[in-house]
Amino acid sequence: MSISELKKNFLKNINKIYKIKKKPINNDLRSFYLTIGSAFFIIGFFSILPSISSYTSKFLFDSRLIDNTSKIDFEKTLQGKNIDKEKSLEGDGLILKNLFDDIFNFEDTPTDVVRLNASTIEQLFKDTNYNLKEVRKTKIVKPVTLNLLPEEIRNIQNTKRKKELFIQIVLPLILEENNLIKLDRKKLFVILNKNNNSKKEMNWINSKFKQYGVDKKDLSTLKVRMDEIPVSLAIAQAAKETGWGTSRFAIEGNALFGQWTWSEEGIKPSAASNDSSHKVMKFKILKASVRAYQRNLNTHSGYKEFRKVRAEQRDSGEKLNSLELVNYLDKYAATGKKYTDVIKKIIEQNSLTDFDDANILPNSQRVKNLI
Repeated sequence: MSISELKKNFLKNINKIYKIKKKPINNDLRSFYLTIGSAFFIIGFFSILPSISSYTSKFLFDSRLIDNTSKIDFEKTLQGKNIDKEKSLEGDGLILKNLFDDIFNFEDTPTDVVRLNASTIEQLFKDTNYNLKEVRKTKIVKPVTLNLLPEEIRNIQNTKRKKELFIQIVLPLILEENNLIKLDRKKLFVILNKNNNSKKEMNWINSKFKQYGVDKKDLSTLKVRMDEIPVSLAIAQAAKETGWGTSRFAIEGNALFGQWTWSEEGIKPSAASNDSSHKVMKFKILKASVRAYQRNLNTHSGYKEFRKVRAEQRDSGEKLNSLELVNYLDKYAATGKKYTDVIKKIIEQNSLTDFDDANILPNSQRVKNLI
């Protein structure tokens, strides 16, 4: 008998009950009603079972397991189907704070940071046997990090000497920040490969969603964004934006990458028109500028193609290729493709790719495990 027939029969018998209210129900009829009622209960139960399962999973097991459909989600992300609506760094204040929260913390740096002069820095590098010729050969960088550029770098007439000093200063800073990203990326993949995740691990991932501006907590988007910037590319852009460390923005504001801001804090370009409201971001120390630059390329919607190609290089097991990736930074400057051509020339003419596989001497066991 079909469900519709059972229902029709059930209603028919109900009508009979109302017509003979005082007549007792015999055992056969009672058994029939019990069977029909049980049938409807079972059908109803199984119809709402998926909803019950979804509800209990959400509230009982949500913090225990992360679904690792990396390959499927990764491909969707590259095709633009799975990417959150990306927001500009100059947009909503809350988004900006989340993206730059760890960078703003550098503002707590003591104001009495010492600015060494160029000759003192060069002697320091000499005493520690830190020179670029050795780095190109051994791929090892001494962890000599400076907070400020020397003002005297402007007065160095020898171009080669000026370039080498600038690279020696920014190279450890770039490598250190890349190492932080590598450590985070390694931790992310360890968590994703586990069947169960602790509350601490879930809190960490949620903090990274905020840090990288991933609104919908999409893991594939986070994996694409949480990645390092090739060292040669970062050096070349810093060289271009600061004139190899000689610009006013670099000396006065530790701004290595010419990032703009519309807030009160910043340095007004002397060539800017009176009605222009933008300024160049300034930072307490050089390291903050490097981190802001990396966060910019890893989150801003203008560099989505850059991240896509970088992820494809990763997925195919290739080494990150700065000379290819630079083609997708045409939105970094108003000159577009001309800008990327200049960056490419700086990389090639100064053999900056020699530093892409360099490692800074580790200052902890965690960093040592990366090498």
